[in-house]
Amino acid sequence: MTKAKSLKCVIWDLDHTIWDGVLSEGGDVRLRDGVPRVLQTLDARGVLHSIASRNHFADAQAKLTALGLWDYFLYPQIHWDTKVQSIEAIARQLNLGLDAMAFIDDDPFERAAVAFALPQVTCIDAAELATLLDLPALMPRFITEDSRLRRQMYRDDAQRKQIEHDWQGSDEELLATLGMKFHIALAREADLQRAEELTVRTNQLNSTGVTYSYEELDRLRRSPHHALWIASLEDRFGKMGRIGLALVERDPDAWTLRLLLMSCRVMSRGVGSLLLNFVIGQAQRAGVALRADFIANDRNRVMGVTYGFAGLKQIGERDGIQILELARPIPQPVPAYVELTVEDHVHQQPGE
Repeated sequence: MTKAKSLKCVIWDLDHTIWDGVLSEGGDVRLRDGVPRVLQTLDARGVLHSIASRNHFADAQAKLTALGLWDYFLYPQIHWDTKVQSIEAIARQLNLGLDAMAFIDDDPFERAAVAFALPQVTCIDAAELATLLDLPALMPRFITEDSRLRRQMYRDDAQRKQIEHDWQGSDEELLATLGMKFHIALAREADLQRAEELTVRTNQLNSTGVTYSYEELDRLRRSPHHALWIASLEDRFGKMGRIGLALVERDPDAWTLRLLLMSCRVMSRGVGSLLLNFVIGQAQRAGVALRADFIANDRNRVMGVTYGFAGLKQIGERDGIQILELARPIPQPVPAYVELTVEDHVHQQPGE
């Protein structure tokens, strides 16, 4: 079990970074060698791209479209505000932490300004473009189906956000229009690459922040004393992929939820507690107490609230880890706006 830093989004300047030259000065600009390969390779790895550039939006969009690159960029910030403001806006739109952002710019002043105001952001000199693909934080161990589809998943989510922005009714009425389907199953070998990726990439809805390797997860999946459940979600816009993970250690008299996490992409979908409620139900079926590990930090307050609403309360502490216990479950029925399915083999005791 280790802690690992993973960069999830590269934010690009344009002038003298994506291309040589200054677009707003009216001269011809030339795409820098290697840029398409970097964009394509990182995109395939599941790393997102955006833009923070002082330029005219329409001109920059037209140029990037002509170069065949526009579709790579999510929530591009092309205007005359500061790069700091642009990076903060991108982080909000993507619902990612600043420590998951890399900013690449040719101007040392711009990099210094971002590094001073946003020290969590990794700043990269555009002159280092040739080595960008070798940066360990941009080299996930596995490239999963979810990785390859990540940009499209975020584009689908942008449609959801637009509907949410325009919606005039209640939140529940809005969620009911999405046709959400939430699926839970015991993790199989084919799920483990994505499961490892989830432990590395997920920070906000994460009970401990502890990461697990593929090999560790495989061992735990096979263990008769553990259960590893994985959850996926889809709606009428498309599949969000495998977005949740629960690791339970099963002793004869009590189960301990060692890790519970949910992708930040589903934070506003009203499904954050479904996997936890499922685990609670499984423990009740087995007739055992349920405990949970929790490491509180600035990023996972929502997970702490989710545990509290479910009835998990702190009973002790071990090496900085809060030990929670479910004294009296607080019933939380499955919301009417989501269809929950569970594979039949989940109801068996793991290892059977």
